[in-house]
Amino acid sequence: MERDGCSEQESQPCAFIGIGNSDQEMQQLNLEGKNYCTAKTLYISDSDKRKHFMLSVRMLYGNSANIGVFLSKRIKVISKPSKKKQSLKNADCECKKTATYTHCSLFILHCWLCKVQIIRKVDKQTALLDADDPVSQLHKCAFYLKDTERMYLCLSQERIIQFQATPCPKEPNKEMINDGASWTIISTDKAEYTFYEGMGPVHSSVTPVPVVESLQLNGGGDVAMLELTGQNFAPNLRVWFGEVEAETMYRCGESMLCVVPDISAFREGWRWVRQPVQVPVTLVRNDGIIYSTTLTFTYTPEPGPRPHCSAAGAILRSTNNTPSTDTSNSVTANSSNATAAVVS
Repeated sequence: MERDGCSEQESQPCAFIGIGNSDQEMQQLNLEGKNYCTAKTLYISDSDKRKHFMLSVRMLYGNSANIGVFLSKRIKVISKPSKKKQSLKNADCECKKTATYTHCSLFILHCWLCKVQIIRKVDKQTALLDADDPVSQLHKCAFYLKDTERMYLCLSQERIIQFQATPCPKEPNKEMINDGASWTIISTDKAEYTFYEGMGPVHSSVTPVPVVESLQLNGGGDVAMLELTGQNFAPNLRVWFGEVEAETMYRCGESMLCVVPDISAFREGWRWVRQPVQVPVTLVRNDGIIYSTTLTFTYTPEPGPRPHCSAAGAILRSTNNTPSTDTSNSVTANSSNATAAVVS
């Protein structure tokens, strides 16, 4: 964008996050020149009766050019567990209750190599030394570093440190800790989107980002077909095997079909696959946006030249002359003759 005359500030991305509720304004995320940030004040009010919600992140450039809106996976709203002691029998059931909860805290936890830790239950900012009842979702706990002098795992701003607890003067079975050493047990998930503006910034949004969940090989010989299953597919997407564009047929938002390119497109002079060849599978939009799938396609060795099937070729040619909505009924290749393998 700077090459197009935009200033550095205008070309910097901005991000806003919300929970999909029109009553709540989206909050700006402070990137501060970093490639990550945290949101700590998102919440669901008691009047909000939703049992599920999705985080919504809107991104745009400093000059207000829209990048897109990125959604998380569905998040289940759960209640705080009862403070009554749980038995092993009902520990699993307690964390499955659904109700509204008043606060949602998001953060990035980086792995840290440390000593063996002991989980201790937390009650009123004190770690219980002799508690043996189980902990579950939304319970608070502390991580004691075994064989140390009351040292606990602690979060200080964006760093993981060791915090030394103070003995409780009135109760010898407790140790006093600070907020950073008190952790809340929650389940986590990740929604990751990858795209590249291959021909520079575009005017239309890059979202929704297509996600390929699985690949299925159908047929073999010179009419091998690859079926892509996933989400957010569109008619303006094409499947690419490495740097080779494949003939693509759009079925619906969850399914696409493409013709596997001949091995000669990757190895000049090869009439059949002589050794394994692996190529990445990507989706490319007609305006140059490239979406990585993290999946690859592998050509496996064949005993000799591929047999040519004239009947299958006729079917394939007729497919090209029919609307994309009818292509799902035209794939008649026999999967037992497949000569390629799909790996993730």
